[in-house]
Amino acid sequence: MFKRVNRLLIELPVPEHGDANAAAAVQNLLGGKFGEMSTLNNYMFQSFNFRCKKKLKPFYDLVASITAEEFGHVELVSTTINLLSRGLTHPGDPDSAPLRRGLKAHNLQYFIATAQTSYPMDSMGNPWNGTFVHSSGNLIEDMLHNFFLEIGARTQKMRVYEMTDHPTAREMIGYLLVRGGTHILAYAKALEILTGVYLPGMLPVPSLDNSKFDYARKYMEQGLHNVLFTWSSKDYRDIDKIWKGKNPETGERLCVVVGRPEGAPVPDLEALPEEFAPGLTKDHYMQVLKRLKASM
Repeated sequence: MFKRVNRLLIELPVPEHGDANAAAAVQNLLGGKFGEMSTLNNYMFQSFNFRCKKKLKPFYDLVASITAEEFGHVELVSTTINLLSRGLTHPGDPDSAPLRRGLKAHNLQYFIATAQTSYPMDSMGNPWNGTFVHSSGNLIEDMLHNFFLEIGARTQKMRVYEMTDHPTAREMIGYLLVRGGTHILAYAKALEILTGVYLPGMLPVPSLDNSKFDYARKYMEQGLHNVLFTWSSKDYRDIDKIWKGKNPETGERLCVVVGRPEGAPVPDLEALPEEFAPGLTKDHYMQVLKRLKASM
């Protein structure tokens, strides 16, 4: 089972003005082939379908615990997209075309279908596809697939980082560059135990060095590149059979933290009357509030 906590992984800066085209680029980090929807669903179905969970418990614990973190990544990227919608349009009479600005955006779906919020699609509006999931049943094959999936995800995050200088987008990407690099190393260490092959020698594809990314620096200073969370108070602790030793990039000690990070508040999205979202007038809201109180 999953337990949901109403917190974001990190605090995102709430901008006065967003950027629709930055939001479109970030969409690829959510619903593209190497986006967070893919990492989540790959690991989730692999954990559901995992054979010999007791016999191979450290490997099951690894993919299961990272699955839980990926839910948080999906929410973080989605929230970033939503914050990038702030201040783009303004309420107005329908005949004044208050959504006219959407005609200049790279992703028209953003204004037409989702009221300027996230959706499981890529930067061109193509929906996320379940065929992106790889769950072969072969442990080594799946671990190797996950290793390269994380590498592809990192490459695209670095490219989107270079496409936009919007601080909200870069804050999210800086954090995920650090956490994604941690997952690359985790799957590399799992494969080393399974095969005896020293995969960290292949890691510069791309390099896991985050020193060039200013927004990643504070998360490196917090040591988040050395930590795996269990995402449970009592389960998945055998990841420490895999996640041990030193980080090959920095020489620092790797550690497992029982539980989850503290997180940060989830931003409250304001109403967009020009998008009819959430679509309640003041009078309608008062009626709903009255009915809610009557049911107490």
